[in-house]
Amino acid sequence: MDYRSPPRHKAFMSAPAHLVFDRALARARLSRAHAQGAAPFLLDHIASEFPDRLSAVLRPFPRVLDLGTPGDALTAALAARAPTLLVHAAPVRAALGGGLRLVADEEALPFAPGSFDLVVSALALQGVNDLPGALVQIRRVLAADGLFMGCLIGGQSLQELRLAFAEAEEAISGGVSPRVAPFADLRDMGGLLQRAGFALPVTDVDTLTVRYASMFGLLRDLRGMGATNTLIARDRRPLRRAVLMRAAEIYQSRFADPDGRLRATFEFVWLSGWAPHESQQKPLQPGSAKARLADALGAVERKL
Repeated sequence: MDYRSPPRHKAFMSAPAHLVFDRALARARLSRAHAQGAAPFLLDHIASEFPDRLSAVLRPFPRVLDLGTPGDALTAALAARAPTLLVHAAPVRAALGGGLRLVADEEALPFAPGSFDLVVSALALQGVNDLPGALVQIRRVLAADGLFMGCLIGGQSLQELRLAFAEAEEAISGGVSPRVAPFADLRDMGGLLQRAGFALPVTDVDTLTVRYASMFGLLRDLRGMGATNTLIARDRRPLRRAVLMRAAEIYQSRFADPDGRLRATFEFVWLSGWAPHESQQKPLQPGSAKARLADALGAVERKL
């Protein structure tokens, strides 16, 4: 069976209006970053969190899918828990030997319903064009009482870089082009999990501040992650040197610590939800309580 996704149009102007990211370009840049030696520190940080978050779940997961996580950091972190099928959106160099690997698209999962007991994903789903649809597909491939746990880049990430480039372009070019992608908002994620059919959805946010000697160090790391601008609406013209240098000046003046090093914010949105099962806790029906809240609190109830 051919699991490859159908080819996408190379002419961007013909792409549907709802597309945000050039997925073919994102795959190419991710492959190039791995071929040249990726900058894995964000992935290493996030991957180390997964075992701790899963440690509260005292049940086995015999069939595990790592969906789209660049590299092997998450698969390695979960190796003691269960063998994992690693699905990449692009063919990347594997650091680990053995294991099952498949090149596929996070937006077109080639698996039968109920194929997995656990689906994990780290720093991949923020780059899909249809996040609600991707969550629906994840829910579909989970067996009953299966767990999804994911982490994606959040809305406050790279806010310093976004502001510096916006001010620089406005001052020099008289307009602003999108340089930093729009990221997920924590307030929306719980609703998306519920719409996708997950039970007991949970979302939370974690923030990491990384410091650099200059803005150019941050840009090098973003290239090393394969995380440069792949927005379809991006300006295709080469970035003017004057804009780049002015952005570096604004970044230095606005976001430097007393020692002169610059802050870069990375926000991570964590998601988890279960495929529904009759054994799971369910909310009580309104009016079915057998005890009064006022009694539990030792308070006097006042009628309206």
